[in-house]
Amino acid sequence: MREDEVVKSPLRRAFFKTRFNPARIVNLCFIVVLICSTVLTWREVRVMEGAWVASQRNALNNVANVVDRQLQVSVDRLLFFRNGMQEALRTPLGLAVLHSVQGEFEDDRAQPYWRIIRDTRRTLPLYGVSDALVSATPGLNRDIPLLHNELAAALELGYLFRLSESSAVVPRRAAYVSRAGFYMSTVAAQSSEEIIHRYNRMLARPWFTSQSERQNRARGVRWFSESVNGDALVTASVPLDYQRYWYGVLTMSFAVDTLYERLVETRQQDDSGEYQLYDAHFALLTRSTPPGVESQTFTPEQKASLQRAIRNSAAGGLRMGTRYINWEKLRHFDGALVRIQTLREGIRGDFGSISIALGILWLLFTTMLLVSWAVIRRMVSNMLSLQKTLQWQAWFDPLTRLLNRGALFERASLLTAEYGARKEPFSVIQLDLDHFKSINDRFGHQAGDRVLGHAAGLISKSIRAQDVAGRVGGEEFCILLPGATLAEAEQVAEKMRQRIAGKEILVRKGKSLRISASLGVSCSDESGSYAFDYLQSVADGRLYTAKRRGRNQVCSDDTSSMPNS
Repeated sequence: MREDEVVKSPLRRAFFKTRFNPARIVNLCFIVVLICSTVLTWREVRVMEGAWVASQRNALNNVANVVDRQLQVSVDRLLFFRNGMQEALRTPLGLAVLHSVQGEFEDDRAQPYWRIIRDTRRTLPLYGVSDALVSATPGLNRDIPLLHNELAAALELGYLFRLSESSAVVPRRAAYVSRAGFYMSTVAAQSSEEIIHRYNRMLARPWFTSQSERQNRARGVRWFSESVNGDALVTASVPLDYQRYWYGVLTMSFAVDTLYERLVETRQQDDSGEYQLYDAHFALLTRSTPPGVESQTFTPEQKASLQRAIRNSAAGGLRMGTRYINWEKLRHFDGALVRIQTLREGIRGDFGSISIALGILWLLFTTMLLVSWAVIRRMVSNMLSLQKTLQWQAWFDPLTRLLNRGALFERASLLTAEYGARKEPFSVIQLDLDHFKSINDRFGHQAGDRVLGHAAGLISKSIRAQDVAGRVGGEEFCILLPGATLAEAEQVAEKMRQRIAGKEILVRKGKSLRISASLGVSCSDESGSYAFDYLQSVADGRLYTAKRRGRNQVCSDDTSSMPNS
């Protein structure tokens, strides 16, 4: 065997023994299986979550479309009324009743307040204020060329309002407010003095002031929420302009109750989640829960966070604690519809049930995996313990706990080859206990076993860290001393002899005795041979020379002489 192979072989075995430990491999396999099962389960849960979020958005989109369609019809009617008035401004009807209205206006325009009434079954009355009030109010103007045409257009609008009102096409609050100091409304004035107050209040409403050319350049529909006489209203307004002149504002107000009814109908079809309608300023208009039932609320921080999210995105969703909130801005209303789903409602749904089932399956699988890991790990541990025990029994002598004959010879073969390749000294000590047979005969084999164990302990304490000791037969021991010269080996042997001879051994109760040993030493330096069989045979021969010399001594040469009598 080459020198490098002799050196690397033990290192290679130790490396593979450490890296490919069966217990470590079992742990690694179970960890891989656990990670894979967890990742797959988590992936399925994420897919389910994505499907659940999509279903939430789809449900919200359906409700938003219903509300949008309801508002779109009203917006279409409002735009229809504006187009009709613009046509009337361009070409008013040449009816006698329209001329009489214009004449009556000229007669009453200087009055503090006035009212022009025609057939109340077919049209609505016109209410107005004086020229002086118009002149004193910023933003109003009565001196316009098409003033009479505007009056005629307003009267025609009254016919349409009355017709639409009878067929429930127009909501109960619709009006036209002119900058020329008059207005028409589906809500009649209760007294003459109320005309001025109502007109001034309508001029101050945001749905009127925001329709100037500077604030509404697109001249589109604007939405507002307000409270009138305790009624919550949602108001849509659109400016009436013709030939680049702003005449006034058409407005229609819807009771929030009607939107609530629509949300309640949708809630009955899909009983999970709560719907809430907010205006542009994130003020709550209505919700789908019935009166008396606790509604979902937000803290100021949550409300601000949700408001920012709605402002930045037309549709989306976010989590707030145990609630999932998604929203969608309405196309025909300057606001947003919000849907709130709690964790409890989500669990009761189909997706929640499936997610719980997946979680339970994962938990069962993980539990079974851990139980299996514990059982297999215990089996592997027991097998390793048994393997170590068998290996120890195969290499060591159970009585003396030193290497047995086979293990010692195998170790000696490796060491002699290694030190022979390096040309370093290698010594062998052969040791035999004196008169051991008489101890067995006098005190029994148990006493003999105790003597052997005691002697083996003294041998182990006498050798160097790199030396190897083993029992090669009955009371005979062999010690390998790699790197030791003959003189160094002789010193070690002498130390052993002195320790063995200097200790008393308790062989049985009340009885102790001293033993001695004879030792033979050999070294590779003497002959240049590193063959272990040769070195041991030389040491064994010198051992018997020591016995012939009188025992209890060390022999390191081949001189044969008898002790002095």
